[in-house]
Amino acid sequence: MIKAIFLDIDGTLVSFETHKIPESTIEAVHKAKENGLYVFIATGRAKAIMNNIGALGEDTIDGYVTMNGAYCFTKDKVLYKNSISRSDVEQMALESKKRDFASIFVSEHEIAVAQKNHLVSEIFHKQLNVPLFPEITLEEAINKEIFQITPFITEEQENDILPRLTTIEAGRWHPAFIDITAKGSTKQKGVDVIIDHFGINLNETLAIGDGGNDISMLEHVKVGIAMGNARKEVQAVADYVTTSVDNDGVWNALKKFDVI
Repeated sequence: MIKAIFLDIDGTLVSFETHKIPESTIEAVHKAKENGLYVFIATGRAKAIMNNIGALGEDTIDGYVTMNGAYCFTKDKVLYKNSISRSDVEQMALESKKRDFASIFVSEHEIAVAQKNHLVSEIFHKQLNVPLFPEITLEEAINKEIFQITPFITEEQENDILPRLTTIEAGRWHPAFIDITAKGSTKQKGVDVIIDHFGINLNETLAIGDGGNDISMLEHVKVGIAMGNARKEVQAVADYVTTSVDNDGVWNALKKFDVI
């Protein structure tokens, strides 16, 4: 029996087209809560930019896996945090300066961008509807405790740069950028942190996602569901593929597995 659901935000709960949670998804999540299930968020976003799930209601969410698992918390307690080594932050800053690409740096309570370019505005501010980031120099970023770095690099650049970093995880959920966290910080890790805190068995978990950063989570839980709008490699690892976010995907998934 499923007792807990883990839900990605962008492309799963929230439409890329409307920047809102479909009414059917809101109803489905509320029904799951009414049926006694735990409801958790599992996202690449940091808490500072989780500005698009308010329609669910704060009391609906029992806990959060954020920054792809690098920072997990409940309403009143931080359960896990794992920052990137200073040496790898320095290496990414060096690569960013040398190759002239933008990078978002996320500390525990702040988020800022270095070498901001048009991609940051086009993707985060226009497409993802995220408020404007303050700007930071690469030198300032190196001197902070960083939990996630989001460099705007191609897959070719990724394949060249990542071998230079020794203690990181990386996941891509958008063609224009990747998310980098400390080694061991994944959504799978976040699931384990959350269920350990709440006393939930892994065999009682269900997760829904659409991006490459969701793969570890979907493979790990009892029932892993990919959205119809998910990338092919995400759908390939899922136990079930539902419809898209704009076509009642979450509702149909939770109905299929008798959660609602």
